[in-house]
Amino acid sequence: MPIQQLQHRILLVDDEDGIRFTLGTLLSKEGYLVDTAAGLSAARAFLQDGSYDLAFIDIMLAGESGLDLLRDIKASAPATQVVLFTGCPHVESAAEALRLGAFDYITKPVRYEMLIAVTRLALSAKALSDERELNRANLNAIFRTVTDSIVMIDKYGRLAQFNTTAERFCGYRPELIGTDAADIRLGCDGGCQTALLEALHKNAPLELRRIECRSASGKTRIISLTATPVAESEGMISGAVSVIRDETELVEMERSLQLRGKFHSIIGISAPMQRVYSMIESLANVPTTVLVNGESGTGKELVAAALHGSGSRSRGPFVKVNCSALSEHLLESELFGHVRGAFTGAISDKIGRFQKAHGGTLFLDEIGDISPAIQMRLLRVLQESEFERVGDSSPIKVDVRIVAATNQSLAEKVIQGTFRQDLYYRLNVVRLDLPPLRERRDDITQLVTHFITKFNIKLSKAVMAVSDDVMSLFLCYPWPGNVRELEHAIEHACIVCSTSIITVSDLPQDLLESLPRFVAPGGKKAVHTAPVTATRISIAEALTASGGNKARAARLLGISRMTLYRQMEVEG
Repeated sequence: MPIQQLQHRILLVDDEDGIRFTLGTLLSKEGYLVDTAAGLSAARAFLQDGSYDLAFIDIMLAGESGLDLLRDIKASAPATQVVLFTGCPHVESAAEALRLGAFDYITKPVRYEMLIAVTRLALSAKALSDERELNRANLNAIFRTVTDSIVMIDKYGRLAQFNTTAERFCGYRPELIGTDAADIRLGCDGGCQTALLEALHKNAPLELRRIECRSASGKTRIISLTATPVAESEGMISGAVSVIRDETELVEMERSLQLRGKFHSIIGISAPMQRVYSMIESLANVPTTVLVNGESGTGKELVAAALHGSGSRSRGPFVKVNCSALSEHLLESELFGHVRGAFTGAISDKIGRFQKAHGGTLFLDEIGDISPAIQMRLLRVLQESEFERVGDSSPIKVDVRIVAATNQSLAEKVIQGTFRQDLYYRLNVVRLDLPPLRERRDDITQLVTHFITKFNIKLSKAVMAVSDDVMSLFLCYPWPGNVRELEHAIEHACIVCSTSIITVSDLPQDLLESLPRFVAPGGKKAVHTAPVTATRISIAEALTASGGNKARAARLLGISRMTLYRQMEVEG
């Protein structure tokens, strides 16, 4: 006897004692738990005390109708299967019973085989119904907890179900249930419904990655959609379901974290430059003095301009002074201004750079070269935000942010006694170190492209790129002059280049002559691509440097490929 049958409870309702006894005994022998009742009141009492999988009810009870009990059961326990008995079958009563939800309608006398067959069928239907109800409950739970939008259509393409996220995000409403998905208008372009219907009709999954979704309000969101057909256990397609994920915030976050190839006028995608960009953003809106430290040609002025342009002072002036280009007296006049007659040649009043930079930023380049007297005057401005013009004793208040730059070690100059320690501390509140180009080789390709574009416009040229040999040279060269040296090399090459591709022969001669033999980062031998002659390196060296490529080796030697072949034959 199957164990699962012991779990099934059956209620038998009939006003004839013999039938209740006989049918109850037969069902009990099959392993079912059977309760019997002679009328509606007793049956209702049983129903209040517990649940039943199946109920057999005589449609004609003493002074009562089994249809009333059928209505009660379907109202309180719709999953319970109900089979009606009758001794006087009528089409009308059978139709009414089935309309009210009865599983079956059989006539008396009830034969054993019929009883057992109907019982098993009814309980199988109950099990299937319970499974569907469980699946529906699980699906509802999933629908409620999933933060993505979920939309289902039936096999006819009609809206069947959706979750609260789809209601909130897409605008689905309960009254749309049963509407053809193709006819639903939610104020967008309907791309999600189209994809869902396509998955249903083609019986194949469909995925859309990061598409734009424009709502009726005009707000654009970035979504990803997966539409999948839904198959029943028999393999028949019963509909399709789509999961719509709003990835707008994720995309915006990814964009904010993406490596920036350009920041204001600074070019570079390398990790060192990303740190520089982040530092500039952190300092943009604070009045703190910044000391930009870096080798010549690393772009200190561009960083100063970015500091100015990124913050609230961008609406004010950005004033630059090269401190090493002027003598002490001229620099003093340039910085602080002078009055007429302050010195020989001062024929009129002059406004200094500090006063011109009021409300903005003053960039003091090569600050390490200023004299002790200028250092003293500069210290006072930093401490008190005021100064006097040369030849005048009236103080002038200014609101200026100082960005200083140097390629020297100010700390070392302090030790040597050539730079004031108190001024150094005032300038070095925040130091921003710029990496040399040799430490950011990942940026060279991008810089080359940028400079080619720049000089194409300036020189009315049509240079497209550099040759592989030139790029190999650029990537290995130590660039003592940093980005400025690379820019000058590209400008020279663009001027002399007669084709659309810059070759080694187009590069400045001083760069080619200064090429050392060195080991590239990581310990690998750098490719030497200078246009040298056979008297400078041997054929074997050229072949080694070119990785065995004879055409490239010939270019390295400055000879034709046929000449290379002939010399290789001569040398054996």
